[in-house]
Parts: sequence; C-alpha cells; structure tokens
Amino acid sequence: MNASPIEASPSIRSAPQGRPCADENPDRENNSNSICTPCTSQHEYSHPRPSTWSVFLIHFLLPLTLLLILSNIDDIYNGVTSHSVLVGPTESSPSAPLRPAPTSLPSKSTGAPQYQSQVDAAIRRKNNRNDANARPNHSEAKRDRRPSRRPSSQTTDLHQTMENNIATLRSRYRASVDTPDEILAAVRYADYLKQRDATIHDGGTYQMEAIRVYLRAVELMESRWREEVTNGVDTRARGGDAEADVDADEVGKESLHRELFLDYENKSTEGLLCAVYTSLGKVYFMSNMFQRAVESYEHCLAYDATYLDALTYRGQANIILGRYAEAGRDYIRVLQLDTERIFVDAFTGLSKVLTAKEDVVEGGWDALIGVLDVELPRHTTAYEAAKAANNEIGMKHFADSLKRMHHAMFQYHDVKTKDAPEAWAHLHKGNQYKMSTVAPFPQDFEKQRVQAVKQVFGKDFFPKGIGSKTRTPIFIIGFVRSGSTLLERILDAHPLIVGTGEDSVFNGRLDYIRNEIVAASQVGELSVLHNTVKKLADDVVEDMIKRWEIIDANSRSVDTDTDEDTETKTGEGRKPIRFADKMLTNYMNVGFIHLLFPHALILHVAREPMDTIFSAYKHDFPSGGLDYTSEFQGVAQLYHSYRDVMEHWDTVLPGRVTHIRYEDMVTDLPNVAPKIIEAAGVPWDPTVLDFHKKKHAVNTLSTTQVRKGVYSHHLKGWKRYENFLGELIGLVGERVNYDLKTSLSGYVKSVNKDET
Repeated sequence: MNASPIEASPSIRSAPQGRPCADENPDRENNSNSICTPCTSQHEYSHPRPSTWSVFLIHFLLPLTLLLILSNIDDIYNGVTSHSVLVGPTESSPSAPLRPAPTSLPSKSTGAPQYQSQVDAAIRRKNNRNDANARPNHSEAKRDRRPSRRPSSQTTDLHQTMENNIATLRSRYRASVDTPDEILAAVRYADYLKQRDATIHDGGTYQMEAIRVYLRAVELMESRWREEVTNGVDTRARGGDAEADVDADEVGKESLHRELFLDYENKSTEGLLCAVYTSLGKVYFMSNMFQRAVESYEHCLAYDATYLDALTYRGQANIILGRYAEAGRDYIRVLQLDTERIFVDAFTGLSKVLTAKEDVVEGGWDALIGVLDVELPRHTTAYEAAKAANNEIGMKHFADSLKRMHHAMFQYHDVKTKDAPEAWAHLHKGNQYKMSTVAPFPQDFEKQRVQAVKQVFGKDFFPKGIGSKTRTPIFIIGFVRSGSTLLERILDAHPLIVGTGEDSVFNGRLDYIRNEIVAASQVGELSVLHNTVKKLADDVVEDMIKRWEIIDANSRSVDTDTDEDTETKTGEGRKPIRFADKMLTNYMNVGFIHLLFPHALILHVAREPMDTIFSAYKHDFPSGGLDYTSEFQGVAQLYHSYRDVMEHWDTVLPGRVTHIRYEDMVTDLPNVAPKIIEAAGVPWDPTVLDFHKKKHAVNTLSTTQVRKGVYSHHLKGWKRYENFLGELIGLVGERVNYDLKTSLSGYVKSVNKDET
C-alpha cells in the first residue's frame, strides 16, 4: 500500500456577502435568494491529522470498526428498551400513527364516475358534501418523482427481516392487480409499510408508497361500495362468521367501530373502508401532512361519525393544527362512547387541550375529571386483579391506561388547582405504572456506550478533506425537553429555512452510513473514502429536500382545497436553502455529522439542568430508550451521558458545536434570533420574531407551548416540586449547575428583568 499523507491545516470558511452559495446543491439554480452572509461563527476547526496512511488506519479505520461493533450492541439495547414489534405480515388492528416512501407500483388512473340517481340518497347519508365521487382523487398525494429508493439505510436483523417481508408482500400485491384479491393484498401491503416505518425511523422511507397503495385500495373499495348500494346490498353486512360475535338484536345497529378487531375478510364494506381511511390518515400524520390526515379521518367518519379510532386520531391531528375546540369535541365524544376504555389516548389528549385552552371545552376540566374519578378506581382494581392472576397482558393494558389517567390528573393539579403535592402524587404513580412494564435500566451498558464514543472519536480521528462542502443541513442537538422546538420554530420562521421535524433522515441512515464508511476505508485508497463520504452526505441532503418538496406540495394543494391561509415556503416565492434536522439524541453522533458535513451548522440547545430533567421526567415519551426518563436513576444517568459526550466534543472539536442557552432565547429573543439566523448563513428577516404567529403544524410534545411564543414564567418551574426531588438532585450531583454560555458569534447577552 502506498503511503497517502494527510496533511493538517486549519480551515476557516466564510462566504462573501451577497455571493451565491457555491457549495449548495449543484442542481439548485443560483438566485437572489441563495445568498450567504458573512458567518464568522462557522469557522471550521481542524486538528492535526495523521501524516501517513498507516497512522490513518489506526486513528480512523480501527475506531470506526469498533463503533460498528458497538452499533450491533446498540441493537440489543434497542431491543431491551423497546416494546416488541411484529416482523411478519400481519392483519390490521388499531395501531399507532406511522410512516413510509416510494417505488414504482401498479396504479390505475381514475376519473370522476357519474353516480346513478338511485344511490344519491345513500351518498348524502355518508357525505354531506357534493364531491363524494371525487374523494379518492381529492386525497391523492403528489407523487415522489425519485427514480428509485436509496439502498437500505440499516442492516440490523430486524431491518432485514422487515425488508424481506416487504418484498414478499409487494410481490403478492403486484400479482393481485386486476383480480378479486387486489383490495386485501393492497391493504395488507400498505399496513406493513406503515408498521415498518413506525418501527424504523429513517425519514419516512416508505411513506409515499404506503399512501399510494392505500389510495388504490380506497379507489377499489369506493367503487365496490357504489355497486353494492346500487344493487341494494347491505354495505354493513359482515363476512364469514363475524355475526356470531354480536347478539342477534344488535346486528345492523352497532357502530362500525365494533368491527375494529375483526379480520379484514370479516369486515363489512363500510367497516373496511373506515379501517383503511383511518390507517391512511395515520400515515399522513406521521408524514407531517396533518390536514390530509384530518381529511382522511373525516372520510371514515362520513360513513360512521362514531368510529372511535378515527375520532381519537383526528383529535390528535387537530391539536397539532392548533384547532383546540375541534380536538376537544373529538376527545369528549370518545370518552362518551368508549365505555370499554380502549382509546385511552383520549385522556391525555383532552388534558392537552384543557391545558392549552380550557374554555373551548364545555365544562372545562370538570368534563375530564368527572370521568377520571370513576375510571381510576375501576382500573386500579382491574390492574390488581390481573397482577394477582399473573396476567401479564392484562397488567400491561391496565398499567398503560392508569399511566395516562394519572398523567392527566397531574396536568389538572399542575395547571388548574396548583396543588403541587397532589400533582406529584399522580405523576409519580403514573410513572410507576409505566416503569412496571419496562425492563430495568441497563446502566452499565449506557456508560459503556458513552465511553466507546469518546474512545472512537479522538482528536486525531478526522482526516483532512473528507466530507461535503454543503451547509444545507442544520443539526439541532441537546437533551430532551431542552427547548429545541422553540429553536426549530425560530429557524423555520425564516423563508429560506425549513424545520423538518423529529424524523431525522440523517439519523435514520446512520447505520448504513457507518457501514459504508468502514467498507470504503478498508479499500486502502483515501480517494475512495472521500468519494464515499461525499456521496453519503449528498444523498442525505437530496432526500431531505425531496421529503420537504413532497410534503410542501401536498400542503399547498390541501390549503387550496380548504381555503386555509397557511404560509408555505414555495408560496412565499422562495425555496429554502437550509433544512433543520432536529434529532436531539444526535449529540451522540456529532462525530459522524462532522465527518459528513464539516461545514454544516450544529446547534446545541441547553437548558437549566433541573428544568430539563424534571420536564423529561413528567412527559410520557413514545416507547423506547426514553422510557427511562420516567425514573430517577434512568433520567439521571441519561443526563450524565449527555453532559459527558458534550464535554467530549468541546474538547476534541473545540468551537465546532454552537451552544445556545434556552433561557437566552426566552428572555433575550430580539438579540438571540438575529445571531441564530446569521449563523445559518442567510439574511436577517424581521418576521422571524413573529414565529408563533405563523400557521405551522408542530408535531412534538411542545406543540401547545410553542404556539404561545416565548414566555418566562416557566423558568425554574421544577422548584415547585423540589421537596419531592431530593433523590434525583443527589443523583445529578454537581451537574445541577451548567455553566455554559451561548456561543453565537457576536451575541452579547442583555440584562433582562424577567430572568432569574
């Protein structure tokens, strides 16, 4: 092998005022919007590099190989911390919202068939609008023009199993086209795509494919429904032996949601339509197409206004769209109808509505508390009975319900009665129920994981000249509940910047990126490594842009259909040149971010330690590694890991990460915001300060807070519960203080009387 010297030279890069950004996507036209302002905060730091290829192997390839081994251990960790998922083709059942993207599939264009006059009455029954005949086309998403999908972004056993299942189901679906089996084959295929992207978060690999297949199934089912109505067939007649499950005098009278747990073959035509429209809505939801999600749920509810699955998730989407009155009505209706308490999301959903805007719910908090006063004792008794009988499934079901009910009671006492002891009792009890279903926290492994990252990404790890020159991505990192949503909204308020939400394209591809870099390093040619890393970076950026273009196109078409005055970047006449990637736990991956994007802005948002830790403790995150924020030992260790890693990056890559104190954003926004925008390399736009007035859907736990703008009354909010947090404070130790300053270039903190 020939020696391949890698010289060391610091690199400080700043685009001249007013010049087009030469390092932007080469396919994007240079225009007056694509300009860079001087960005002195974006100095690129370079450490001394290995001087020979053999030294490079020691400092780069071997550490990466170690990290590759660590990633396999990570799979075990994820398996321990997450609830089990099905990996084989399955029937549909009530499911959480999901996600997916594109390949070429059989599709038929459909016109707007003219209905026969004798079915007009039936059409009016299911849809009061006059455009029922155009519903499938009305909901159809803009196609992704991408010629082919990227290679698989992950290589875990679970991922490969799911990919194999997708290939099998895709083959069955294609073989079923134009046969009587097409509807069920399409629905099962789309369901699995939805499940896959709920399990593996990689920026929505299959979302557009799932949407297209669901729409094809809807098209076929609507056609069948019209034919059955015309021929006088009962569209709620169930197949198989399903009728045997219902009392004879109830048949034909119960709502369609009674079919929720039936196999597809046993659902009625309208029951199957409702199930598919609801599943389609969930894919739209996880694709950030929230208005389309609402429309899809409403198509189902046009058949049956009491379909609980659609009601519950329409409420969720309406919260994100800021329609609290509509969300409140949906959740109240669910609480009235769901006597079996299957859809317990209604408890926490309604508590969010009441916290945000109590007066939109008739009766206010009393409407929820009255139900909880009855259900809490009932579910507690049921849980104890399941526990005594060693019924694990029953215990998990009732524990989840009790967790949500106690968390809703915490919200009530926290914001309404201001009774801190009572609020704490419910929060603590809810978290106990939650943790009763989760494996013990793997504390030793968490420490090992952090230590491995620190050992791999040493000062001599990063070779010179590797990585993309683009500054298109902006990475937001930090501990959970640190104020990242506020930072993203500030960035997104600028017409040239887009916030892409919490489904990180980069993070989802990290496993694939890691494997490709190791393979390229083993070739022994630095040029191969250079080209591989650049290609990986370019693919991430391209997919970020394409994902936004699809969502933006669909959002604009929905806005036109619904007369919404929602602003879009394209609608403002300019296309964005920066895309904010907000995956907070990417603080563990700063080394890879820097390797691929050495010029990209990395923003670390930090908050007063006990404020962020207590906020994490009191929030119910989706199942996974963040489950452990609901116990003192787990949340404290996760916080120590975060601080250890951030201190490491400041040591090996000093100045590479830009720090922003959340408290500075809250108390000094007029001074902080311009410096944030300057760091992003785009011209200042004063409308950024009115970010909370822009109609932008925010899918995050901070949805309701961010719509209120900035406010400082919640700073040091943990103090109200200090008497109950002694053990946690002891576990955090000296790190209850964080002497970190906002490091935005040119920022000078002003004195603010609201800051404490």
